[in-house]
Amino acid sequence: MRDNQQLLPLAGKHAFITGGSGGIACACAKQLLIDGANITLMARNNDALDAAKASLLIDAPSGTEIYTIASDSCDEEALKNALNTSHRRFGRIDIAIATVGGGAIKPLLMHDEKSFAQELQLNIVSTFLLIRYASPLMVKTATAEQLGSIVCISSDAAKLVFPWLPAYTTAKAGLEGLVKACAEELSSLHIRVNAVRPGLTRTKATQALFDNPEIKKKFAQEKPLGRLGEPDDVAAGVRYLAGPESSWVTGQSFAIEGGNELRKGPDMAEMVKQIYGDDAFEKVKAGIAPFD
Repeated sequence: MRDNQQLLPLAGKHAFITGGSGGIACACAKQLLIDGANITLMARNNDALDAAKASLLIDAPSGTEIYTIASDSCDEEALKNALNTSHRRFGRIDIAIATVGGGAIKPLLMHDEKSFAQELQLNIVSTFLLIRYASPLMVKTATAEQLGSIVCISSDAAKLVFPWLPAYTTAKAGLEGLVKACAEELSSLHIRVNAVRPGLTRTKATQALFDNPEIKKKFAQEKPLGRLGEPDDVAAGVRYLAGPESSWVTGQSFAIEGGNELRKGPDMAEMVKQIYGDDAFEKVKAGIAPFD
């Protein structure tokens, strides 16, 4: 833990982060922490949270605190309880960051109602729950001079066509609609709502894609800047949207993805074949649902 030599820009603020043991969440927490914010990390796995906390403590300024809550942020009651507990501990919630999300490479004709809805639940409903239950706590201390800030993690899949990811692209597009609607409704309460739109970023969940040279090449060649993302790339944008530097920004989602939106989403047909087999993929292309 390093000494705090001067008043930091987020000193005294409190940030609540869901999916708190993930790579992007930890990178966001680090950016906020080194600028003086207290942090609450919420995730399901206690061991992973302990590891995240230990790593973050290395760069934590003196006087800051990292609090962890092992629970499921997709569970409404669990999230409400976690928010209330952390609010009592710190007396305020100034920043809320929703990082829970994800999706499967799965063609439309391989989905059913349940699998499609699960991805909407994971990406949209989890974010809705954080906005819904953080806002009444945030408004207790938010003012026109000290705005509350909610930041959501979207994806370039919200804007680009990614073949064979219909549920995920739908979910992230819906998430960005939610951001705009909530930004408008909460503006009079001095709460801003924004999102970042990462491209493929290295995390535990995506490491297999990074380890596959052909897949990595397919993604990188669609990015003018020529490389894939790291959590710190995304966290820098989240830090901007979370802090006072962006006090005149709300209802926005901006891309942090190496310029991929200037081109197109890579076709992941080969990955579909690897996951489901050539025969299933040929059936999909012929308009046949392979698992019906």
